Amino acid sequence: MALEVDGKTIETNPMGYLENAQDWSEKVAEVIAEKEDLTLTDKHWDLINYLRDEFLNNGENQPNTRTMVKDMGKKWNEKINAKSLYDLFPGDPSKQGGRIAGLPESRRKGGY
Repeated sequence: MALEVDGKTIETNPMGYLENAQDWSEKVAEVIAEKEDLTLTDKHWDLINYLRDEFLNNGENQPNTRTMVKDMGKKWNEKINAKSLYDLFPGDPSKQGGRIAGLPESRRKGGY
């Protein structure tokens, strides 16, 4: 499977994850999100940037849903729950969010 972004072919695996993480850009994220019927808002970008930061700057950490709820609640200065994140990424915040963020597929099974 491949994506066309600004005239460039970006290869993905059968699950839609980038074959080469270096191919990621915000435009690539927008194309992946569009294919998944998502319109990215500021909160989507907050979570995408959080996931990228955790992976790239924290030992390739891919936080579970509980951790994301806690950290995003602090960032947004509001009380949220897992549903808040699933409303943003109905295909699973860590899996769908990670795919759009250009991260490798998470091998974790549950959100907690």
